[in-house]
Amino acid sequence: MIEKACPGSEIAEILPRTGGQLSTVHEVLRTAAAPVIVKIYEPEWAWKQAKEVHVYSLLAEHLGNAVPEVIHAEAGDPAFTVLTKIEGVPLSEAEPPDWKAVYVQLGQLQAKIHRIPQPAYGYLTDQVLDPLPTNDAYMRRQFTKKIAEFDELGGDPVLSKQITQYVEQHAGLFAANDAPSLCHNDFHEGNVLVDPQSWQVQGFIDVENAIAADPLMDLAKTECYSIWGNADKLAGLVEGYGELPVDWRARTTLYRLYHSLELWDWFKSIGTVDPLDSIAGDMAAIVRP
Repeated sequence: MIEKACPGSEIAEILPRTGGQLSTVHEVLRTAAAPVIVKIYEPEWAWKQAKEVHVYSLLAEHLGNAVPEVIHAEAGDPAFTVLTKIEGVPLSEAEPPDWKAVYVQLGQLQAKIHRIPQPAYGYLTDQVLDPLPTNDAYMRRQFTKKIAEFDELGGDPVLSKQITQYVEQHAGLFAANDAPSLCHNDFHEGNVLVDPQSWQVQGFIDVENAIAADPLMDLAKTECYSIWGNADKLAGLVEGYGELPVDWRARTTLYRLYHSLELWDWFKSIGTVDPLDSIAGDMAAIVRP
């Protein structure tokens, strides 16, 4: 794989890196060149490769070195992609002395991502799948789908009814966004790399969940997955991002409900039960008076 991507490279060491159920990831150290990342896809998830190549190409013009560069991508058995390595450590493994200053940088990065327009709302591969023309139609479809999954997977029927009622009561917020943007849709501390000496954010990785949506969906997911009520983190994110619509708090709350619902469904579907009560509690805190 390395010979195809970087002919003549001499490999010094191969290090396993964090992988998931969809792919395995290795860092390849080379004797006379910068290290590279090799991502190998499980056969049933090989279609994700085209998505990553597409999304990274969209990001490259606006984000520069803050995202990996695709050096080589090859379909087949196995499908694999070779990328440049973003230096740094995951923010989830660090403890900055000033969380607000770091989150200002995260807000600035997200603002750059969201300046990349998309032609319609929906899930991204190398195109928008099942595109919808409005955020209202897209979010109603998504909530309907995820509530149905919640019910099928044995979720609390009382909570399900309360979620449905909350969405109906607040669905007018969806129409406030009329311009779909590229959204990372997994912009949490595990996917952000920082220099632990200067506390400069070096960049981010993992675009497998990217969507075309209301930019506030991204901010909501960062809050849902990483901020957890930390006022300094939230203040930094908002300051770095720049001007927000007047209804941003109400909209991000609605989107946090969606992200929690989606996460509950995912964990239950793969048999990961320990976090379910906590996630259900997060949803209940939003929808119950």
